[in-house]
Amino acid sequence: MLRPSTQRYSVTRALYSEDTFEDEHAKVYRQHKRFLHHVIQCFTCTSERAKNTAISLLPIIGWMKTYSIKGWLLNDILSGISTGLVAVLQGLAFSLLASISTWYGLYAAFFPVIMYFFLGTSRHISVGSFPVLSLMVGAVVTRLVPDEGPPANITAFEGLTKEEQRILVSASLTFLVGLFQLGMGLLQVGFIVMYLSDTLISGFTTAAAVHILVSQLKFILGLTVPGFSGPLSIIYTLESAFTQITSTNIHDLVTSIVVMVTVLGIKEINDRFKSKLPVPIPIEIIMTVIACGVSYAFNFSENHGVDVVGKIPNTFESPITPSLQVFQMTAVEAFPIAIVGFAVAFAVAKVYSVKHDYVIDGNQELIAFGASNIFGGAFKSLAASTALSRSAVQESTGGKTQVAGLLSAIIVLVVILGIGFLLEPLPKSVLGAVVIVNLKGMLMQVVTVLYLWKKDRPDCIVWMGTCLAAIFLGLDLGLAVGLGLELLTVVFRAQFPRCCVLANISGTDIYRDRKDYVNVSVLTDASSLILRKRKKAVKKIKKMIKKGELTLTSNGLQATCSMPIEESEDESNMEDLDKPTDYSDLPVQVNWNVELPANIRVPPVNIHSLILDFSVVSFLDISALEGLKAAIKEFIRINVDIYIVGCDRTVHFFDDEIKTSIFFLTIHDAMLFIHESHPPKTVSEKMSEVLSWVNLLYFLQDMKIEVETDTKPETRF
Repeated sequence: MLRPSTQRYSVTRALYSEDTFEDEHAKVYRQHKRFLHHVIQCFTCTSERAKNTAISLLPIIGWMKTYSIKGWLLNDILSGISTGLVAVLQGLAFSLLASISTWYGLYAAFFPVIMYFFLGTSRHISVGSFPVLSLMVGAVVTRLVPDEGPPANITAFEGLTKEEQRILVSASLTFLVGLFQLGMGLLQVGFIVMYLSDTLISGFTTAAAVHILVSQLKFILGLTVPGFSGPLSIIYTLESAFTQITSTNIHDLVTSIVVMVTVLGIKEINDRFKSKLPVPIPIEIIMTVIACGVSYAFNFSENHGVDVVGKIPNTFESPITPSLQVFQMTAVEAFPIAIVGFAVAFAVAKVYSVKHDYVIDGNQELIAFGASNIFGGAFKSLAASTALSRSAVQESTGGKTQVAGLLSAIIVLVVILGIGFLLEPLPKSVLGAVVIVNLKGMLMQVVTVLYLWKKDRPDCIVWMGTCLAAIFLGLDLGLAVGLGLELLTVVFRAQFPRCCVLANISGTDIYRDRKDYVNVSVLTDASSLILRKRKKAVKKIKKMIKKGELTLTSNGLQATCSMPIEESEDESNMEDLDKPTDYSDLPVQVNWNVELPANIRVPPVNIHSLILDFSVVSFLDISALEGLKAAIKEFIRINVDIYIVGCDRTVHFFDDEIKTSIFFLTIHDAMLFIHESHPPKTVSEKMSEVLSWVNLLYFLQDMKIEVETDTKPETRF
């Protein structure tokens, strides 16, 4: 293999401006379809189109045709059993976050999974309850049906117990979340997840983990703490818990500590020896079985006052009709729940799709989760998404397709209808401990703060702002604050970009950053200032000639007095900068780069050409075009030629002063043209006479012009 220093390439071609290039290489214009044609095509049905539509809406048709019973079925069975057992435990645990009875968490591991099996495009995520969504649902539930005080004024609450009222709120909210997701999927707005950056999601989920941790203290300590919602709810929860700290149930506390230490230790072993273990040790399930046995043997509930899961119905409850009043009172919270649930599930699905080399469709995922939550909400399920730990179990135990998910739902079905009574003596403190252990990954995201601070401080501010706002203001307001901060960082980067100067590597078409080359900031406001000074100077010279204070000699103009005529600021401010400088009635041509007579001072212009690279500019609105046009004219009027490279020729702002000949294909084409027009005498002159501004953003920022770009603006001159 050749060393990089010995590799060469040489290209010989003509120097191209946009005009000359278009003359030699004419564009091929394709015929655009009219709106009527698109409408007709939309309502035209063919067998091929019907087939593609069916496969798109029911992805199961596509992967079931290639399903290998011999190679995949056994793996899916083993994975489904393991995932189902974990889903049962997490369903019971996460329902505590929603402030509803534990068995409703089992519904979230059954009904949404059935619907996703037919509609989802991911083959590896485990659909079901997710702690962040459960917590967000719980905040709404406790707001409408608080632990203390009367519930909200909702007609559908009449004749219902407090528990039934909470189930109605939870189910209606889940149904509404599904409607939002289904609507976004049908409208093809899956791209909305792009506005939730990894930094924002990380800060948000870390804050959610803190909320979840605090909410489980009452189960770990065996205390009765009322649910709080709204800003500073976490402070009120901590205050209520610590004022009762002396009433801690020692049996709950010891049980929780033993479970957490054991589960964390075995999980660490699973991570360290995962390459040697055929399947991860199901320590959570093992500890749950042991805890149930110990609790039953020693009658924790009666003898020690330990709060247990209690009776689990061995049947499904009848479907429920969502309440429109609940829809009206929870719409503001339902939308962020829909966005967060989809964003988390899509992020996890994308990881596994890349790993296993298949494609997922964001819009179809929205439809799948929307239908799953609508179906689940009708049967009193919690809002469904995915949990990373549960999906990791499904994938790491050999799951190949959503057949594993379907089998996990069957395991949940068996628990609900057959053996649920075995979980009745399970202490809630054990479920709280399981929840806290599963927060490890989200809580450890806090270590990214130092990394972000070193690498990208605006992103670090987004992370910290989102996290702190979500902790103290609540998850819904925290998400809104995070989005606001993210938009502000975009504006900040556009308005205050990094500036530098490019210098040409001799003998090549390569241009590199030269930060010490020139003080570029001086040039940003230079054109307006210099033009104003020149107009003012010309006006003074004309008046002095008229009054005989300047005379024409063989050496040019000379002053007959030592001081020039002073002009009032008001008069100079009335100068019309939109017109070229009027040199009429002057007997000589003014050389602005030499010292002028009568102490008239005008800043010299040491450059003759300026190159603007539009290659990163994707859009210019009408205000930007007008501002750019005015700026270019000002530079032309102070004898600085402007050249634009990498610009779409559909941008039109030409007139008598601005010609189409200023457009070039590349920076090097423009540089070569400038060298032909202004041959430099020395290398130092070559460096001082031609400046290449390789990004228009900083220039336009000072000219108060709005520009949208495809990438984060890393501005270079």
